[in-house]
Amino acid sequence: MRFLINALIILSALFSGVLQAADTGWLTDKHNDHAQVRLLSASQKDGKVALLLDVQLQDGWKTYWRSPGEGGIAPEINWKSPVTDMDWQWPAPGRFDVAGISTQGYMGDVVFPIVVNADEKLGKLSGVLTLSTCSNVCILTDYPFELDLTEPEPENFEWAFNQAMGRIPPTAGLVQNHNVGFDGDKLVLELQKVAGEPWSQKAGIFTDTPEGTTLGVPNIRLSGDKLTATVAVSDDWGDKAPDLTGKPFSFVVTDGALSQQVTAQITPFTGAIQQDNAGGAIPLWQILAFALLGGLILNLMPCVLPVLAMKLGSVLMVPQGEQKTIRRQFLLSSSGILVSFWLLALLMTLLRVGQQAVGWGIQFQNPWFIGFMVLVTALFTANLFGLFEIHLGSKASTRLATAGGQGNSGHFWQGVFATLLATPCSAPFLGTAVAFALAAPIGELWLVFTALGIGMSLPWLLIAAFPAISRLLPKPGAWMSKLRVVLGVMMLLSCLWLISLLIPHFGEMAALAIVIVFLLLLVVFIGKKFSLRTAAISFVLFALLTGGFVWATMEQTTGSRTLVQDNVDWQPLSEAAITQALSENKRVFIDVTADWCVTCKANKYNVLLRDDVQQLLNEPDVVALRGDWTKPSPEITAFLQKRGQVAVPFNQIYGPRLAEGEILSTILDREVLLSIMNEAKGAEK
Repeated sequence: MRFLINALIILSALFSGVLQAADTGWLTDKHNDHAQVRLLSASQKDGKVALLLDVQLQDGWKTYWRSPGEGGIAPEINWKSPVTDMDWQWPAPGRFDVAGISTQGYMGDVVFPIVVNADEKLGKLSGVLTLSTCSNVCILTDYPFELDLTEPEPENFEWAFNQAMGRIPPTAGLVQNHNVGFDGDKLVLELQKVAGEPWSQKAGIFTDTPEGTTLGVPNIRLSGDKLTATVAVSDDWGDKAPDLTGKPFSFVVTDGALSQQVTAQITPFTGAIQQDNAGGAIPLWQILAFALLGGLILNLMPCVLPVLAMKLGSVLMVPQGEQKTIRRQFLLSSSGILVSFWLLALLMTLLRVGQQAVGWGIQFQNPWFIGFMVLVTALFTANLFGLFEIHLGSKASTRLATAGGQGNSGHFWQGVFATLLATPCSAPFLGTAVAFALAAPIGELWLVFTALGIGMSLPWLLIAAFPAISRLLPKPGAWMSKLRVVLGVMMLLSCLWLISLLIPHFGEMAALAIVIVFLLLLVVFIGKKFSLRTAAISFVLFALLTGGFVWATMEQTTGSRTLVQDNVDWQPLSEAAITQALSENKRVFIDVTADWCVTCKANKYNVLLRDDVQQLLNEPDVVALRGDWTKPSPEITAFLQKRGQVAVPFNQIYGPRLAEGEILSTILDREVLLSIMNEAKGAEK
């Protein structure tokens, strides 16, 4: 229960309300007392400025979406500052029908995330927001504003911006297949919901208006997982509509709290739903098999090995012949794994209901969660070094302190801890199963996460079912004390790795200070518990570990001082960069990574830094694009979601002969990478 409370506290910290940055305060107009607006901004970074526009309306008043419908004017900003372009994001709207006129917009409080670009460094950002608000009458109001970009950016503005971005309709997750057909005087939208889940009566369609046309209100018909919407089309004068065949058409579909942005090419109406992929949806039984395999393979990942080693060490403490004790211990650890996966399913459910960004391992984007894991691994390390064996003051500390001993709760928490350490690892089959789960109905999401938990528990359950396996281990003896020290060093390395994940949040010096203080405390307590000679040996070992931490820190933050050089000219990842490269007949290699992703590091050192791969990625017709998901990034999240992915590492290859792109395996294979890159190459000129 305490673990659940801690998890909920972390959630509330992650997704708290919108907080202040450079701030205009609430702006009002004496001619319009029905609305007030507020703009907040981050500082300018790489020519970009992130803004939050908060609009609050009195009851009975509304404003408009980007496509207002049959009446109204969308909010607009006319810039006085030298802004080159603006990316205005729109939450899913509602529909308002008054006196035979249907409009699309918002009531109450609505927050718009906006990113503006400027070629020059801006000290201030100024402009005029024009806002149309309507009730029985409509009022068009101008709100002049100015933001001082020299003000320090509050460190919580990024979370507030991400929270607003979480309310923007994603490009996947609700609709599995779609078709937009044109029949001369109407558009017919045919949508199939994900995983065969039925549409609710709250389903809605909000359309953008193609140039030179007027669209009517969608007439929606529901039949299980099929939604058909018919939209009347005419030209601007109410006459016959122009031919829309072959033109792009965008709309937002909603179903309760869920929504999705859909962009499709209009085809001649045939009445048939086009499949988004040739194979159709993957059967649920196959997804569950993937989940079992993915969970099982997690036991082989380096993140989990320290806990498995501790578990095997605990078996040695059990007297020979007490098979019931071994069975109970491993069943308790397996239950800890299952409960942890259910908590992860609960977390993903809450995020999905709130339309927040979801993904495997995203809790490691939060410094407070990482700090919590540092504390846990530090306590495990001290316990394995024999610095305490008694119950501490609080229940939480007691559970942590006894996790390596014989207490029942300790074995349960070993399973929980193994799961937490597994989440920054991606394994084969895992990404497919999790991606399906996060887009599937809530019931199937829980089913898939249960299968993941069972898969990871299989080795533990095997020993619980056949305790006699433990007889294969050597008999207890003096060597066990040495084994405990080895396990302590393994756990210490895990703790240092977790501390290194704090570098992007707090800087190198803060992380190094934490390492030095922690290791010095260990030396002091080892000296008090054992002897000065043991403390001296520990000091030498810890000094070497500190040197290794400094080296790893420099490699992580600069990428240029490692023994193996990364000479690839990595460019920032974006859809525009992919399109530009393909238009120039070039190949594209995409690498989405994160500092907390252990599998990403393995791919880097085992494949990406190999000489032949480095040489290939530096060829003139190759563009290497890298996205960093260490911290929350709406752009990277949207990029992954568009490709049905929820985890890193993610690698994809495009080229003249591979225009649709091919996604590589989670664990990279050098030969496969080189082969696909060669296949993607265009004809020689």
